[in-house]
Amino acid sequence: MQVVREQIMRALTLKPNSLDQFKSRLQNLSYTEILKIRQSERMNQEDFQSRPILDLREKIQPEIMELIKQQRLNRLCDGTCFRKISSRRRQDKFWYCRLSPNHKVLHYGDLEESPQGEVPHDSLQDKLPVADIKAVITGKDCPHMKEKGALKQNKEVLELAFSVLYESDEYLNFIAPDKHEYCVWTDGLNALLGKEMTSDYTKSDMDTLLSMEMKLRLLDLENIQIPEAPPPIPKEPSNYDFVYDCN
Repeated sequence: MQVVREQIMRALTLKPNSLDQFKSRLQNLSYTEILKIRQSERMNQEDFQSRPILDLREKIQPEIMELIKQQRLNRLCDGTCFRKISSRRRQDKFWYCRLSPNHKVLHYGDLEESPQGEVPHDSLQDKLPVADIKAVITGKDCPHMKEKGALKQNKEVLELAFSVLYESDEYLNFIAPDKHEYCVWTDGLNALLGKEMTSDYTKSDMDTLLSMEMKLRLLDLENIQIPEAPPPIPKEPSNYDFVYDCN
């Protein structure tokens, strides 16, 4: 009866102009739809700020942060091609940097042209042990931003610049190809140093993943039978005529 009452009240809230319109809106407000609406509202109500919910959020956050950290480190292992930009803004030289699978060494080296895929570790001439890294510097504090007057005035480049300080006053200087790669690399390098990942990308990932995980854990599974074993894998089709190559 509560669901029926809610269906009627929600249909009337929409202010139907005729009986037919009222019936149509009632049909759209099925039992399943009412449950979805309740779930959505539950996530946005003040109850979401109750102590048990806040405790659950605090418990989940470290798990999600570790997941984000592993994603960043995996991306560093894949590597990125960076441009060498001179004060004359010539963008005709490239270099590649990637983290070793054991997360102990940065391999890097110059390239003749932009690669089409990953560059193998053994083709990168130089190495920097992660243990030698002292700090990660960003923006206008980077030495290559202070040295080149033309780049210093370019706000877009300043927002993509970062440097790795190692040994005594030695730097490995980067200019990321875009904001996404900048966030990935600064997050990953800070994670390697045991520091907090503070990029906008990490905050966005945390909000998205935390929201999804909270919704999953607060799902109303009453009267829903959860199978103990995964469903069987279906047999392969007799042919693959339904597969099309759109390239």
